[in-house]
Amino acid sequence: MDSKYLVIDKNILPDVFEKVIIAKELLRTGQIKEITEAVKNVGISRSTFYKYKDHVFTLEERSGGKKVTLSFLLSHLQGVLSNVLQLISNNGGNVLTINQDIPINGIANVSITFEEDNLKKSIEELIDEIKDTEGVKKLVLVSME
Repeated sequence: MDSKYLVIDKNILPDVFEKVIIAKELLRTGQIKEITEAVKNVGISRSTFYKYKDHVFTLEERSGGKKVTLSFLLSHLQGVLSNVLQLISNNGGNVLTINQDIPINGIANVSITFEEDNLKKSIEELIDEIKDTEGVKKLVLVSME
């Protein structure tokens, strides 16, 4: 494995990592001005915060105005791909590429790459919304660069 980054479900990690992210968000948004106050608010030590602050990120923090590639299995029904593209566009995504295979047994393999600089919601929220779209059988986050 060449990549030094992993995507891990937070449910299997110690809660300290999520607390570091929450403290960083409190500081970033200005809700809290001082690190001491932020770490006290979330229940971690300053040393823990400093140990992990440069190594724990949400998908949004890590992606920072980059490209996202999603892979789909879509039902071969009129308007499904159009609805997915409309969701991405309506939420501020700028579609760069669309690759679609010929549908086999009523299912088409599609990949879409888009810029997420101007998204109005988080990547996770957008993915959840797309997953709930009629005709979307499977959605996989392939990459964020």
